[in-house]
Amino acid sequence: MEVHHHPHVEKKNFKEYFLEFLMIFLAVTMGFFAENIREGITEHQRAKIYAASMIQDLKADTAQLNSYHKYYTYAANNIDSFMQLLAVNDIKNIPSGKLYWYGLWGGAHSYFIPDDATFQQMKSSGSLSYFKAGLANNVAKYDRLCRLLQTHEEMNKDVYTEVRKTRAMIFDFKYNEMANQVAQKNKVLFSQASINSFISTNPPLLSYDKTLFNEYVELVRSRFLGANVAYSDSLLLQAKVLLTELNKEYH
Repeated sequence: MEVHHHPHVEKKNFKEYFLEFLMIFLAVTMGFFAENIREGITEHQRAKIYAASMIQDLKADTAQLNSYHKYYTYAANNIDSFMQLLAVNDIKNIPSGKLYWYGLWGGAHSYFIPDDATFQQMKSSGSLSYFKAGLANNVAKYDRLCRLLQTHEEMNKDVYTEVRKTRAMIFDFKYNEMANQVAQKNKVLFSQASINSFISTNPPLLSYDKTLFNEYVELVRSRFLGANVAYSDSLLLQAKVLLTELNKEYH
């Protein structure tokens, strides 16, 4: 009769089991960390690309905002001069050239259109999470300020139309256009000589009606041109903050 011998199975002690468990645990953990590091590097590289694109957008916005801010500051100051003239003088005693020039700015009109392609792409894809919390918050703040300015501009559309209608009842369009041409030619750096040359022509008005002038002033006041200056000023400051942070974070 054959005797079957069972193979001898060496039993492992607790220490050996523990070492095997530890090796498996370390391998899984290291793999996890390696994957996280790889994803972190990938996200950082993507964030760097987005940052470079956003910097270009902000530079374009800044150039536009500087022009916008200068334009509305000049317009608001001229409207202040217009109202001051009417407040202390009889209309018929004010040189009509001054009324044309300063009154022209009640119809000041310019739009700020932000170059926000990068932001919109990051927002729609959830890529804003690539930026650190503080930086992402500043990006969101800049976008919020952009939308506030655009909302203000949108709300002013109807008032702007009424301003133009009322202005057309006071100022002859031929001479108003002459004043506008002086403004357009001097858009970057206003030449006082050109302005004085127009003012001295003293073109005729269509009306000297005080009530009509008063209506025009009230419409212009309701446009709140100073708000355009304030919003653009806030945007310029926030753009500067963002540019500094993006360059610092992503070199």
